[in-house]
Amino acid sequence: MATPHARSGELLEILPFAETFPLEQSIALVRSDHWEVLRLVLPTGKIVPEHKVASVTLLQCIEGCLELTAHGKTQKMRAGHLVYLAPNEPHGWKAIKDSQVLVTMLVARE
Repeated sequence: MATPHARSGELLEILPFAETFPLEQSIALVRSDHWEVLRLVLPTGKIVPEHKVASVTLLQCIEGCLELTAHGKTQKMRAGHLVYLAPNEPHGWKAIKDSQVLVTMLVARE
């Protein structure tokens, strides 16, 4: 079964989960020919190993706290922080607290 994505004009809520956090899951919210938006749900201690993607990427912390490693340094990323990553920039993170991150990527699909 295909994952449902938002349709043009459909309102989406991107709010902290708070008490319902343990029940939530990561999901692709929007997908088109040129960009994709994901909501990542990262429980405390979750590690995403260093990786790189071929697209321009924006990470926006909606809730929680992450240790983001990119550009040779580690920074704490808290709710309200946004970071831009250039294509093929190695990066990874660890959730210090239960966290929700909005990921927006420009993609080149054929």
